[in-house]
Amino acid sequence: MTTEAPPTFGEEQELASRMLQIQSKRFYLDVKENERGRFIKIAEVGLFSTVLIEFEIMFTTRLFIDSAASEFRSRLAKMDEYYQSLCEADSTLASENGLLKSDIIFQSTRRYYLDLKENARGKFLRVTQVMRRPAPRSQIAIPAQGMAKLVETLDDLLKNYMMKLPQGLRVHMDNKVFYCDVRQNARGVFMRISEVRPDMRSSILIPEKGFVSFRNYFIDVCEELAKDAVKNSLPEGDNAVESDKEGGAASKTIASSSA
Repeated sequence: MTTEAPPTFGEEQELASRMLQIQSKRFYLDVKENERGRFIKIAEVGLFSTVLIEFEIMFTTRLFIDSAASEFRSRLAKMDEYYQSLCEADSTLASENGLLKSDIIFQSTRRYYLDLKENARGKFLRVTQVMRRPAPRSQIAIPAQGMAKLVETLDDLLKNYMMKLPQGLRVHMDNKVFYCDVRQNARGVFMRISEVRPDMRSSILIPEKGFVSFRNYFIDVCEELAKDAVKNSLPEGDNAVESDKEGGAASKTIASSSA
């Protein structure tokens, strides 16, 4: 684990770097850190191009493995298992565009598409990153026989640079999506709650020291609403009886206190 001082605003530190040689391509996996937290950048360097795909995530414990990088590692491993199960005859299972298997990963501001395909040069995994804000798509193409090596490298980075933070939450209601993510930066741990609609996105940040206060408030509100729902569901006569019981209990408490 790195012991360097946390980065200042606008500064980006590189904590680790790995290089993979797969056929004629080189892939660089860099663990970096800025004021928003840690993330992984994967760069594909071919003979004629360089493509970057960024996984801006917070590393989590082994118990909570739903961050983008951990989820990507898990889906990548499944793609490799499927590839390993294929035989030469299976190439006929590809669709007209050469697609053998596909998957998708949702993150708060990004989507990652994993497409295992086949063309005249062989089988490969195409990973596409799509961002919510206007930005060009990023793509990398990984030769299928190199997926296992990439999984192994991600395992090493996750093991050595993970942070003990819980998994995020995604809630879909009506035409809105809410995201809750616990993150860490140079100023400490915080929770980001984002509301995403087709035409708008807004977020609030809650420092760690406010977690308990918000939790207690939510619990109190839920309990009060549940009590009101029960009372409103009772017939009018039962409500009167319930009120008498509450009043009697209150009187007994007061009398007991006076004694």
